Amino acid sequence: MSNLVQKFQEYSEWRTAVAGALRRYQTWASASKLSDVASEQRITRALARLTDDKLSIAFVAEFSRGKSELINAIFFADYGQRILPSTAGRTTMCPTELLYDETFPPCIRLLPIETRAEAQSTSDYKSAHHAWTVLPLDTSSTDGMLEAFKQVSLTKWVPKEEAARYGLFDDSDPDAVVTVDALGRVEISQWRHAIVNFPHPLLKEGLVIIDTPGLNAIGTEPELTLNLIPNAHAVLFILAADTGVTKSDIDVWRHHIGNGAGRMVVLNKIDSMWDELRSPAEVEEQIDKQIANVAQTLGLSETQVYPVSAQKGLVGKINGEPLLLQKSRLPALENALSKELIPAKRDIIRAQLIADIHDMTVSKQALMSAQIRNVVEQLLELKSLRGKNKSIVSHMMKRIDIEKKEFDESLLKLQGTRMVFARLSAAVFTTLGMGILKEEIRKTREIMEGSMFTAGFRNAVKEFFDVAQGNLTLSGQKTDEIAEMMTIMYRKFSTEHGLALSTPMPFSLDKYRKEISVIEAAYQRQFGTITLMKTSQVVLMQKFFDSIASRVKQSFLQANRDVDAWLKVVMAPLEEQIRAHKSQLKQRTDSIERVHVAVDSLEEKIQSVELLQNELTSQRNTLTELEADLKNALGSELTSLKVAA
Repeated sequence: MSNLVQKFQEYSEWRTAVAGALRRYQTWASASKLSDVASEQRITRALARLTDDKLSIAFVAEFSRGKSELINAIFFADYGQRILPSTAGRTTMCPTELLYDETFPPCIRLLPIETRAEAQSTSDYKSAHHAWTVLPLDTSSTDGMLEAFKQVSLTKWVPKEEAARYGLFDDSDPDAVVTVDALGRVEISQWRHAIVNFPHPLLKEGLVIIDTPGLNAIGTEPELTLNLIPNAHAVLFILAADTGVTKSDIDVWRHHIGNGAGRMVVLNKIDSMWDELRSPAEVEEQIDKQIANVAQTLGLSETQVYPVSAQKGLVGKINGEPLLLQKSRLPALENALSKELIPAKRDIIRAQLIADIHDMTVSKQALMSAQIRNVVEQLLELKSLRGKNKSIVSHMMKRIDIEKKEFDESLLKLQGTRMVFARLSAAVFTTLGMGILKEEIRKTREIMEGSMFTAGFRNAVKEFFDVAQGNLTLSGQKTDEIAEMMTIMYRKFSTEHGLALSTPMPFSLDKYRKEISVIEAAYQRQFGTITLMKTSQVVLMQKFFDSIASRVKQSFLQANRDVDAWLKVVMAPLEEQIRAHKSQLKQRTDSIERVHVAVDSLEEKIQSVELLQNELTSQRNTLTELEADLKNALGSELTSLKVAA
């Protein structure tokens, strides 16, 4: 088992351990009647993060650099042969995602290339199941799987006018013109996108592998440029040791990948430098020189360039030849991926979970403390009645009655706050609503279709982004108003009535504004320097806008869901404590009334409240233990999990 596979399995075990601790906490809190809408939502969101957590690795390169062979060597060597087709020339003709979705049987879903003529992105089509061609995948037969995977490589010849309509042919490109055959046709991929649903153990645990076609597709397929590559947790940029860095390599690296976290360069096919006429030292020197050239050209540290032979690494694994595997240097790349990628991913999700869980546990402890404090106050109140006459008891009843009236007055004021809350909540969606966004998309498309100049295209898209950002800002101002109003109300009930309330659940739309900025920057990188309008560019700019519109719709849809969920729970802790306080006032009143009628029942009542105090103290101890288990699970290191198991 490679170190990468082992680390990924340990990461999966870490997620399972955290989810288990979280469910135990949730079950106990619900059984102890300490659960509320806000905490249930936090737990549901945290469990969804753990369950749906994906870790994606994109393999990017010009064709014939060995992408598919590298994927075979790292992930599928246990099958004893190649799973992905890997031959000379182009084998991956369209972007291909390898993942596992248990709601589908093992299969290959293929999106026809003809869908590029429609004003919908690949992401839009992912929910349109009827648009895909579905091929079954027989996972019991490696030969059968290999044959099925070959479908991704299928091409067809179409008139160049049809290819241009898809944005896949440019008459003004001399390199494209020479690909036209005697019948005026060009060869294009039969498919626009492929999704392989494969129950591989790592894919089941959330790994997503993205295999890209040649570098020319990076500029023509918006799904790659705007979604798959930017959102990948790791991008392996693969070069060939015998060719080094080409001009197209440099362009793609600078504009679409760049030097950053999780970005690595793989110098593949170092076996082409193995030469029996050279000494091992001379071969090593030649490889080191190529590493230095690649690092300098791409502006990297030499430690970020990994020389490998994917083919020899695969052979070494399949045939059980450890010396050949070591010579291929594949284990060094796998170790680097496991050390850089998986801990970084774990730290990101752990930080998100800690933020959610901390607020929830603080709230629960505050609620427990409030309940215990109320019981202690009730106990002191009852004990103070020992030896007192009925007039003293009547005085205490009047005092509780005054507290109740003051609390009822605060509840009346809260009704006014609820009315303002409802008005502001409605105002949030006047600028965040999907209907407004869809209308802006329609208007922008109309302007683009009617424009004959590049400036018209760019201005239309810029206006679209400006409006989207403006609407998010206006909605954010309304949520800020709501948060400020609720903070004041929380503080009022805390100071005037002793409720154990912290600040309300925070909320911000900033992350969506940042997402929109990232999408706009990607569009600018692609088309910001275009000054001449060509038919092929018109088609491509429209295709990219379709993908942009889809991405922005996804952001707005998630923003709507998040705002709606927040509005439903932001008042929940306050209302929960109000219910608890009203119940506590009623219990105090009932206790003293019974004592007022029969003083003999006082000692029995004191004993009853003391038992309740002991029970609550025991509950708080259990709650603290469950919190500690949860924090320990979150904080545990991956390597400690196997020892613990």
